[in-house]
Amino acid sequence: MLKTELDQRAITTLRLLAVDIVEKARSGHPGMPMGMADVAYYIWTRLLKHNPRNPRWINRDRFILSAGHGSALLYSLLYLTGYPLTLDDLKAFRQWNSHTPGHPEYDPERGIEMTTGPLGQGFATGIGMAIARRHLAARFNRPGYPIFDHYIYAIVSDGDLMEGVSHEAASLAGHLGLGQVIYFYDSNRISIEGSTDIAFTEDVAARFRAYHWHVEEVDAYDLTALQEAVERAQAEKGMPSLIICHSHLAYGAPTLQDNPEAHGAPLGAEEVRLLKEKLGWPQEPFYVPDDVLAHYRLAVPAGEQAEAAWWELVNRYEQAYPQEGAELRRLITGELPEGWENAVPRFRPEEGPLATRVASGRVLNALAPVIPELIGGSADLAPSTNTYLKGEKDFQKNTPLGRNLHFGVREFGMGAALNGMALYGGLRVFGATFLVFSDYMRPAVRLAALMQVPVTFVWTHDSLWLGEDGPTHQPVEHLAALRTIPGLTLIRPADANETAAAWRIALKLRRPVGLLLSRQKLPILSETYEKALEGVERGAYVLRDSPLEHTEVILMASGSEVALALKTQELLAEQHIGARVVSMPSWELFEQQSLYYRLTVLPKDIPYRLAIEAGQPMGWERYVGPQGDVMGVLCFGASAPYEILQEKFGFTPQAVVERVHQLLSH
Repeated sequence: MLKTELDQRAITTLRLLAVDIVEKARSGHPGMPMGMADVAYYIWTRLLKHNPRNPRWINRDRFILSAGHGSALLYSLLYLTGYPLTLDDLKAFRQWNSHTPGHPEYDPERGIEMTTGPLGQGFATGIGMAIARRHLAARFNRPGYPIFDHYIYAIVSDGDLMEGVSHEAASLAGHLGLGQVIYFYDSNRISIEGSTDIAFTEDVAARFRAYHWHVEEVDAYDLTALQEAVERAQAEKGMPSLIICHSHLAYGAPTLQDNPEAHGAPLGAEEVRLLKEKLGWPQEPFYVPDDVLAHYRLAVPAGEQAEAAWWELVNRYEQAYPQEGAELRRLITGELPEGWENAVPRFRPEEGPLATRVASGRVLNALAPVIPELIGGSADLAPSTNTYLKGEKDFQKNTPLGRNLHFGVREFGMGAALNGMALYGGLRVFGATFLVFSDYMRPAVRLAALMQVPVTFVWTHDSLWLGEDGPTHQPVEHLAALRTIPGLTLIRPADANETAAAWRIALKLRRPVGLLLSRQKLPILSETYEKALEGVERGAYVLRDSPLEHTEVILMASGSEVALALKTQELLAEQHIGARVVSMPSWELFEQQSLYYRLTVLPKDIPYRLAIEAGQPMGWERYVGPQGDVMGVLCFGASAPYEILQEKFGFTPQAVVERVHQLLSH
């Protein structure tokens, strides 16, 4: 594909729009957009199947700018090809309340597939999208009916490939043989601190071939070579592809090309003037020739025609396969199957005691037959987290219909892939590991919260009470740390029925949810059989009120400590001290309730309150008030049976009674 004169002017328009965007904002990253303008032009005008008039079309190609610092490139492309982004939006780059923030933020209505900027995550999230496409294609595609038939494209940078999460994701993608993934690597050999040679000298091509990727290398400015490389990559249906594009940072800049200074700062007025003069371009900022804009805007009718043809295919598919067609329509809308909640089990006290991780496994396996889009796995811990769907196959290269995913010991990669699967649409996804390892996946959890994607994170072994494995595996600060992430709903259920309720909530909410589950067995509480569903939905509820006529103290707890609070209540009653027990599985859900409801659970006229939770106590002060107290853990744990740990750390009914006496004596 030789560059025509129109192609060259369209590329120059794209390159200089990015320059002007950054220059006007006096902030941003011009170097990468300038260097990859030719490749991006090719992707968006010759390769990408998309509809700017319906950015949510499920069979569109996905394009991820993993190198999110180059956002000016993406915004320019979206504007030029007809998405709902205006020239004024480009001029408002990095300004308050604009649609063009410093790094791309998930905006499906404007064609931004995900939030990027934290390097490596776009790379890994795209692999999750590829898993989703492969699974849904296996489920719905039939001979002559390629319902899910598109590609996952991304532009990735040196920084992306340095980040560990890209290694995790690349290894998994190669193992799974995820074809129809083509990543374009912007190999400009420049990082913020200078040449990449100071820290990054590996053989990238050899590394990816070792991961079982198809690898090509091209000059980033030779579109004919690029097209030929893409055609070879598309022919490799059984493995992902990396096209190494040898490029120049700030390509064309008279004095700043290949200069690290051009990475993250405007070129400056004089450099911009010289650049436009060199290219024979008008000095007018944000100049877009009419014929160039018309050329880019051909994406609109082409996209509308492509989607219309796809819907015609779907209509014929529904005639040939009516049951599958009805399911396809349901998945596209995101609705759960009618009556699915009837499959959620309820647990009676005589069935216990039962670890909440085990109860969770029972709930999952009860739901799997009635929610066929429920799919997930663990970071090599399915037997311990109870997240294996029995009777379902494993998702592997040759069994893409499988619903059990094996992420390997790759917590961060798992979290990012789950985000990609959820962003793709049509699936309800979950992923599991021990709570202590949530640290490994925290950046992906943070992005899930930032994007508000519906992923269910299952974190088991949720306290010191996992016992003998010791302090390296015993989470102390993790729940408190996760609670600081805005937009993440956490639920730590007290027993099996609260666990069942938590799953119902997680599947109904269209946002990320974290379930924190016990390793050790817990009693199934008689009250939760009737109260758990509404109570957990409200985040906190009165599990058992004072057995005496008066109430002197409120005992509030989450998870396994709720049973401890109930035993304490009984001992206090024997001492004529009335205590109310509040189960508080979710602060986030409780905060969403009306003030009236919150005051019925924690009335102001009972000022003595004791919170009990086997972890860092930070945050409980908002609920216990100035006359209350918190029983938590301020140190690391120890290796011993959990019953011994409970005694040594003071989480026994007798120890709690003593704390109540201290509280009431003040």
